[in-house]
Amino acid sequence: MTHIPTNTVVSCQDEKSQIKNREKALRVLRSRLYEMEMQKQQDALAKERKSMVGSGDRSEKIRTYNFPQNRVTDHRIGVTIHQLPEFIDGKLQPMIDALVTHFQAERLKSDGAGA
Repeated sequence: MTHIPTNTVVSCQDEKSQIKNREKALRVLRSRLYEMEMQKQQDALAKERKSMVGSGDRSEKIRTYNFPQNRVTDHRIGVTIHQLPEFIDGKLQPMIDALVTHFQAERLKSDGAGA
């Protein structure tokens, strides 16, 4: 028995009856197709997870807090603020403003390229 879309071939000659052999081969074919589909879904899920999670390298760092030099650097946008104690206390507005400005500029740049 051959499943044409996937070209999966199953043969069974356990029973004397051709009908019983066909039913058994059909069950085996169903289970193989099910396993193939499950493997595809698991691979897609694993690929999606891997794309979401970084490798953890130092090159992927987002922000550096340098206490001796009293500075905070956001590596995504290249902004350095020399107010580390204020930043740690929750006064994040200078960094937030810089991030908003950067991402708005990126959006304008990508919208301009697409139009």
